[in-house]
Amino acid sequence: MLVLGGAAGATAALGGAGTVAGAADRTVGGPGTLDAVKAAASASGACMALTTEQIEGPYYLDHELFRKDVVEDRTGIPLLLVLRAVDSATCRPLRNSAVEIWHCDASGVYSGYTQVGNGGGGGTPPGPPPSGTPTAPPDGSGGPGGPGGHATPTDDLTWLRGIQMTDQQGFVTFRTVFPGWYTGRAVHIHTKVHTGGSRSSDGYTGGRTCHTGQFYFAEDAVKATVGVAPYAANSVTRVTLDQDALYPGTGTPGGLLELVYDRRYIERGVVGHITMAVDPDATNDGGGAPGGPAPTASPSPSV
Repeated sequence: MLVLGGAAGATAALGGAGTVAGAADRTVGGPGTLDAVKAAASASGACMALTTEQIEGPYYLDHELFRKDVVEDRTGIPLLLVLRAVDSATCRPLRNSAVEIWHCDASGVYSGYTQVGNGGGGGTPPGPPPSGTPTAPPDGSGGPGGPGGHATPTDDLTWLRGIQMTDQQGFVTFRTVFPGWYTGRAVHIHTKVHTGGSRSSDGYTGGRTCHTGQFYFAEDAVKATVGVAPYAANSVTRVTLDQDALYPGTGTPGGLLELVYDRRYIERGVVGHITMAVDPDATNDGGGAPGGPAPTASPSPSV
């Protein structure tokens, strides 16, 4: 049976959407699955709470790689990421806007920062997970980017990074792999939404970054990946969703993805989807957002 990760992070049967389940059984991310996910998202006419702003983190690279498939040579469980951006005030889709993603690979390493590693190599997090509302970087200030800064890239690799323009319904889709984990953080994907500009031969020009956020995964789904290669080789102590210092614990508005996958065979692939409600006229570049502390750039990744 395929399941859908609910707002509280638990998995539940995908009731009333058998077409999604059936299509995903045949091929994860096939036309049937994608059409069903988009139809379900588009059918909701209710306005949504403003999606939580989060920090950019030290491993963002402004490559502007316009592409749907960001996998390159990375191995892992196939993940079809279906994202929709809507105006939080009007509930209308954001058309011709740019949505960007970046995340670590199955071993917890980011392209562009492979010499940084995954922050542990089999060790344990530096102390117990923080509790309460974060007021400072989880690991202090310091590191390659300086206090609140940006880490200096260690290579020119680009896997698991990409950007796309939204369609008439506000959708973009990315083919990627299920992220792994590294010291200090739960499994997550970073995102930015850019509005007011346009795509040109030089990339995305003009406009503003109206939203910087992070996507999260239900604990049941992450636990299902632990015994699957290549995730099984990642010996870093994993931080759960409830332990994560940055996840706001608010479900979809906080970035929790809805997941469709076969609980018996997650290695066949996962569909993750979410609608982001953003203010297209705002500027939120992730330098110090309400959803978490100021960015840090320590040798042991913390954001």
